[in-house]
Amino acid sequence: MTGRFPIEDVSPAVSCGRHPAKAVVGELVPVSARAYREGHDALGCNVVWLGPDGRARPFTRMRPGEPGQDRWLATITPDAVGEWTFTVEAFSDPYLTWQNAVTKKIAAGQGPAELANDLAEGVRVLTAARDLVPAADRRRVDAAVAALRDETGELPRRVGPALDLADLLWDHPVRELVTTGDEYRIWVDRERALFSAWYEFFPRSEGAMGATVDAPARSGTFATAAQRLPGVAAMGFDVLYLPPIHPIGRVNRKGPNNSLTPGPDDVGSPWAIGAAEGGHDTIHPDLGTPEDFRDFVAAAAEQGLEVALDLALQCAPDHPWVTAHPEWFTTRADGSIAYAENPPKKYQDIYPLNFDNDPEGIRAEVLRVVLHWVGEGVKIFRVDNPHTKPVQFWEWLIAEVKKVDPDVLFLAEAFTRPAMMHGLGKVGFTQSYTYFTWRTTAAEMREYCEELVAAADYMRPNFWPNTPDILHESLQHGGPPMFKIRAVLAALLSPSWGMYAGFELFEHVARPGAEEYLDNEKYELRPRDWAGAQAHGRSLAPFIATLNRIRRDNPALRRLRNLVFHDIDNPALLCWSKHDPATGNTVIVVCSFDSRTVQWGNTTLDMPALGFDWHERFSVHDELTGTSYDWGQRNAVRLDPYLQPAHVLTVRRPVHHVPDVPTATPPAELTVEDVPDDLSGGTAPTAPTKDDPRWTS
Repeated sequence: MTGRFPIEDVSPAVSCGRHPAKAVVGELVPVSARAYREGHDALGCNVVWLGPDGRARPFTRMRPGEPGQDRWLATITPDAVGEWTFTVEAFSDPYLTWQNAVTKKIAAGQGPAELANDLAEGVRVLTAARDLVPAADRRRVDAAVAALRDETGELPRRVGPALDLADLLWDHPVRELVTTGDEYRIWVDRERALFSAWYEFFPRSEGAMGATVDAPARSGTFATAAQRLPGVAAMGFDVLYLPPIHPIGRVNRKGPNNSLTPGPDDVGSPWAIGAAEGGHDTIHPDLGTPEDFRDFVAAAAEQGLEVALDLALQCAPDHPWVTAHPEWFTTRADGSIAYAENPPKKYQDIYPLNFDNDPEGIRAEVLRVVLHWVGEGVKIFRVDNPHTKPVQFWEWLIAEVKKVDPDVLFLAEAFTRPAMMHGLGKVGFTQSYTYFTWRTTAAEMREYCEELVAAADYMRPNFWPNTPDILHESLQHGGPPMFKIRAVLAALLSPSWGMYAGFELFEHVARPGAEEYLDNEKYELRPRDWAGAQAHGRSLAPFIATLNRIRRDNPALRRLRNLVFHDIDNPALLCWSKHDPATGNTVIVVCSFDSRTVQWGNTTLDMPALGFDWHERFSVHDELTGTSYDWGQRNAVRLDPYLQPAHVLTVRRPVHHVPDVPTATPPAELTVEDVPDDLSGGTAPTAPTKDDPRWTS
């Protein structure tokens, strides 16, 4: 810091400025600092921010925050991908000092004679300001100077023109004793880094054929998988994530459900990477050729889908690296190479890399592999288990890749300790998997999301209801309504969310005693009858398409920092909103966590967070049902898990003021037949008379 005014607690600053904060193009990035000075003279603050091209952006003045706290606030909006820098400056503001003194003295009854020195000071300040304001406004400044010098005029007429310049001189201040704070960095990504909808499928399952008496099982290919692209695009996803597409090891290959006894036709786990055909830069021959992969990427792009690849830095025992670089692995006391273990789990088909053995050689090879796929048109990587590799390695790799192509994004699959998850975000990972799956009550979800918002400067969450490894018991036993509930929570709480194929078909059968799918697709081909399921009403695809359409249509849902929770008097319900100041778009969501019974609740909305005064009323439109309601601070809601487990409300226009809806108390031992019309404005749905027919074991 250079100067005489203290500038402290600057934000965003990650690890005291060691790492850049994160933002995306067009995002409103809040900047704040604590700055103060001695005495009563006025202090001003501004942000100096430079784009990746080194060019300074327009002057951004900071406004004071809560009175008495000396906190200064501003918002900047980056408009290009790359590394930005910003600096907070503090300065003495002689115009504000003069304005405060003159208005107080006039209020105290002082006349022109007593204010002679103040009037002369005003002339000095405005003379200095003349060259700072736009040319079109200089006549106003000249007129104000002339009025201050006019000793024949009455005092109000002498000072009035100068006081009327407050807004102009706020934007173009006279700055004296300027103090320059430390420089901080912000890495700005493209929009998809923050706002994305992911869909995961195994291309080998699409178009696959099961084994018969006369023929072995047949893998799907990139050509057959391309036939699934329109269905994925129709659900509104924009990122298509493929598990590893490389050759699969034959040594210690796993059979169905992770068994150690594979049959001759078993396909093995794609995460056991490498065989005689090649390693991480090679395509499994069953899927096709490099040309077939390029055609698949192009076909996906035509559907509005960007292909993401898995980056799993591990090897099958017959990976070429094992022969060429045995020093890259851990050798046990008996001379064998250690396979991966997470007791009691054993992964005999995978050798982890040892980054302490020849780290330079490993770095160079991994960078080569990543840039190979970038050259093939891949700009997104889902990184498998990054928490089992050195954090410094990732910091180096991501920085090196972004030097070549700043649009490349990295998603960390790190279900691990909070410190490690946050650390990976700080060193450069674009997004991160989270604990969303295991937050199954409204209170848990609210607390966790508030933690994520607090870390929004460096960690971007991606919420997944399921993965090939994770089938939470809530989905195993919650019935079809729970699939809707988890989709609403994932899609509308987080700007980025994703799901693994089969979620839309309500797949819910787990391996006994485990939190993963029975007949897991990681170890076997799993073709699905997508068209048949949708034709017979056994698919959640239309509902998912609606959620993704709502996300696209509402800019407020594209951000994380604007997530605000509102009180509701039923612990089974969660109420939140997102507001976008740039467009005025506001979305309010009320979601049930109960997939079995009807739940009632009464909201107490934080009206200023929605852009309203406490007494105002407004119109909301439910994007799931098409119904409109008249809402205010307090609103009664009723959510039926089978028919409508959530309200997704877009705020329309203010309506006439009427008294708030009274708090509703459902009758004792409420049954669905007893429920009157929905107090939020709709009609009470009828109760299902039997279990949902889509729910089958």
